[in-house]
Amino acid sequence: MDIKVRSKENVIVLDFFGQIDVNSANLVEVVGQCLHDGYLDILCNFEEISSIDYMGISAVVIAYKDVVNNKGRMKFVNVPGHLKNLFCIAGLDRAIEIFSNEEQAINAFKEDKAIEEIKKMQLRRRFKRLPVGINIELKHRYKDGTTCWGAEIVNVSAVGAFVFGCRGFKLNDEVFLRFKLPPGYEEIELGAKVVWLADKQVQPHFFPGVGIEFVNISIELQAKIIEFIERNAAIILSEDQPS
Repeated sequence: MDIKVRSKENVIVLDFFGQIDVNSANLVEVVGQCLHDGYLDILCNFEEISSIDYMGISAVVIAYKDVVNNKGRMKFVNVPGHLKNLFCIAGLDRAIEIFSNEEQAINAFKEDKAIEEIKKMQLRRRFKRLPVGINIELKHRYKDGTTCWGAEIVNVSAVGAFVFGCRGFKLNDEVFLRFKLPPGYEEIELGAKVVWLADKQVQPHFFPGVGIEFVNISIELQAKIIEFIERNAAIILSEDQPS
C-alpha cells in the first residue's frame, strides 16, 4: 500500500492507494510519525483502496489506538461500500466517524475543537456567576397556566441561572425561558429544569425565586452566554479597581 501525506486546514490527510493487508505496516509507521511530529488530527482517505483483509483491519486498529492514546482524533472519508461492510463487521464504524466527503470531515474536526474549547471553559467557569438584572419570561413546559411575568434573572452562569419573582414551580419541573441578551438584545429561548427553590423563612431576600439548570443548550448559545459573562465580569472588575 502507498500513502500520500498532505495537510489541509491543520488536519493531516492520508491518501491510501492499493490494498491494506499484511504488508501495510507503513500505515502504522506513518500515523506514528504524524503523532511524533505533533499532528493529532488525522483523516484517512480510502477512496483509492481496492481491498482490505483481516491483517489490514488490524493495522488500522493499531493506528487508531495509537492516535487515541496520544489524545488525537482519527476519522475516515470516501470509504467504498464493500469496505464499509467490513468495518461494520469489525466494529470500526462504532469507534471511528466515517464521512462521505472531505469537506464534511474537515468541518467535523473543527467542530470537535470548538466543543473542546467550550468544555474547557465550562471547567474553568462552571461556577462563575454574573449578577445581572434581565427581564425574563419563564413558563412550565407542559402546564399552560404556570408562567412568570415580570420576573428577572438575578445571576447567570454558563449552565444555569437564578430567577427572582417566580411562584408555582416545583423541583424538577421542566420549564421554558425567553429573554433578551445585551448588548444586542438578541432574543434567547431555551429549556431548563428547576433545581432549587428559595425558602421564605431561611432566604427571605431570595423569595420567591427558583434556581434553574439549562437543559440541552446548544454549543453556540452557551458560547454566547459565556462571552456575555466574561465581557461583563471584566467591566465589573475594572470598575472595582481604585482609580
